[in-house]
Amino acid sequence: MSLVLALLLGALSALVMFPAAQHLRSLQDGERASATLHRNGSCMIGHCQVEFEVDGQTVVSDLPVGSGGGKSSVGDRMIVRYQADDPQVAAREDDVGGGGAAVLAVMSGGAALLFLVLSVVGAVYVARQRRQDP
Repeated sequence: MSLVLALLLGALSALVMFPAAQHLRSLQDGERASATLHRNGSCMIGHCQVEFEVDGQTVVSDLPVGSGGGKSSVGDRMIVRYQADDPQVAAREDDVGGGGAAVLAVMSGGAALLFLVLSVVGAVYVARQRRQDP
């Protein structure tokens, strides 16, 4: 069981959170816009939406995985950064450093290592017990 948890947490860290942190950092030089939280939820897993205007058109964009702002209410104002060629790709300006996603990546990676060590220690213990039993 510990090995399965180690693999799942390692996959979360390597396949989800590190790429999310890189994606957030890629928006650091994006265009700025004043936005309104359109739908709130668990922003860290990508269930928030913001609404803002680009060239007179209203854009509703999903905030990416690793975003903060989960305690914000619908209608709260915030500044977002978006890609000039694709305004659907946007993130809160406070998140474009990628810090929240990076912290989760490190935490899940550390937990994966802990469970990996526990599974190795458990396997060694079971192997020694079998050698001692006649």
